[in-house]
Amino acid sequence: MESPRATSGSRRARRRARPRRRGLLYVSLATVAVVGATAAGTVYVKAHARGNAVSSAASPAPSSSASASGEASVEPVTEPVVDRDALLGSALGKVTVPSGAKVSAAVLDLDSGDSAVHGDSAFDTASIVKVDILATLLLQAQDAGRHLTATEKAYATKMIEASDNTSASQLWDVIGKAAGLDAANKRFGLTSTEGGDGALWGLTQTTAADQLTLLQQVFGDDSKLSEASRAYIQGLMKTVESDQRWGVSAAADGSQYALKNGWLARSTTGLWDVNSIGRVTVGGTDYLVAVLSKGTVSQAKGISLVEAAAKAAVGSFTESTESTESTESSEPASASASQ
Repeated sequence: MESPRATSGSRRARRRARPRRRGLLYVSLATVAVVGATAAGTVYVKAHARGNAVSSAASPAPSSSASASGEASVEPVTEPVVDRDALLGSALGKVTVPSGAKVSAAVLDLDSGDSAVHGDSAFDTASIVKVDILATLLLQAQDAGRHLTATEKAYATKMIEASDNTSASQLWDVIGKAAGLDAANKRFGLTSTEGGDGALWGLTQTTAADQLTLLQQVFGDDSKLSEASRAYIQGLMKTVESDQRWGVSAAADGSQYALKNGWLARSTTGLWDVNSIGRVTVGGTDYLVAVLSKGTVSQAKGISLVEAAAKAAVGSFTESTESTESTESSEPASASASQ
């Protein structure tokens, strides 16, 4: 049993020790707060890295500011989300569309991966389906482990460069008509394209979004087509006859384009289907562009509509990029650490 003096001494010792424990508690809490802040920052950085995988998502960017202690800190700054579909819709809204006509467009920036689509209506392909026919033929040849025959190459050249219909009909039969085209398109990722009945390949139905997907198969690296097959189609699309170099080419810098056009007067109405698909280069950046139209009273009216839409569509990308760069360059420098 302890003596009263020993007990009293122990109590005094405990009272003297209490301030030290409280000090250690404060230090521990402060350490937890710092570690928590660091962990939160780590979570933010990881979340930001994941967000960058989405082309149109907000992208926080760090900016430096001075803290109360005089040390520089890094704070997130959220950049505005770019609604590409809205920008494309706004741009096409400024294009004069003849009464009774319709136009749809889709664009993909090959550098950034950003894309936009305006309109989901189905259109007759007319002769732009010839790119799809050739892509199908090449895919079937790859599956069979063979090269195109000399006859098939001759047909392919005339079909793309001169838009020869007889050659297209021959290759339409070779691929198995609509059934062969539809089977290949399923593998290509087209979801709203249906081959024309019987021999009517020009009445294949498609959308601008599907044509953009097809162009990615022809010009993109992530494709069911081999590099040799893609290069073959691209080469033909770069050398179409001079009187067929209208369309999406209107949006390109000079002659930096590869395309295929389609035009068809419907016998039932006398109105025209006029379409254009391809790759154009603007300011050093490559864009895939598909513009579909129907309902114009003449081919010339259709061409004017398609070219105006192509310019507006690509412009919705180039002008917004220039605007963003201008805004960034005009922002004041962030606060630096005080000394």
